[in-house]
Amino acid sequence: MRVGIVSDSHDHLDRLGQALSLLAREGAEALIHPGDFVAPFAMKRLLTFAGPIYATFGNNDGEREGLRKLLPTLQDGPLFVELGSRTILVHHFIDWCDPSDVERADIVVTGHTHEVTNRTVGGKLFLNPGECCGWVTGRSTVALLDTELPLAEVFEL
Repeated sequence: MRVGIVSDSHDHLDRLGQALSLLAREGAEALIHPGDFVAPFAMKRLLTFAGPIYATFGNNDGEREGLRKLLPTLQDGPLFVELGSRTILVHHFIDWCDPSDVERADIVVTGHTHEVTNRTVGGKLFLNPGECCGWVTGRSTVALLDTELPLAEVFEL
């Protein structure tokens, strides 16, 4: 299964739109966002994605009630998602992940640092797509995860 991974969009609607278009072209069937949408108007753009969306809150998501009203499944991490025969742990920040949760997962998807991580350690894929917004690093990046391999490709917008 091909899963789009977008994190730290921080209200940058143009970049979020570019990310969603790219992921649709690349055949993403589901979307994971580990937080920092920031405001409900950014969530509205995210909800234009055609498939299921799995998401956690980040530390900059101030309007939690408004965000959850738009995406009722939005929650604090950890979130466990079963996709393509893999267990995926979603949390905003790797340091917030309990070691027992990491152990339980095949793939760990986080954000928060705005830096890309795409590495396999002990047969487990650790993936941070970087920042969609580009505000901090100057790079706007997203990832496409293939759950069957499992491998991810990072794209710069």
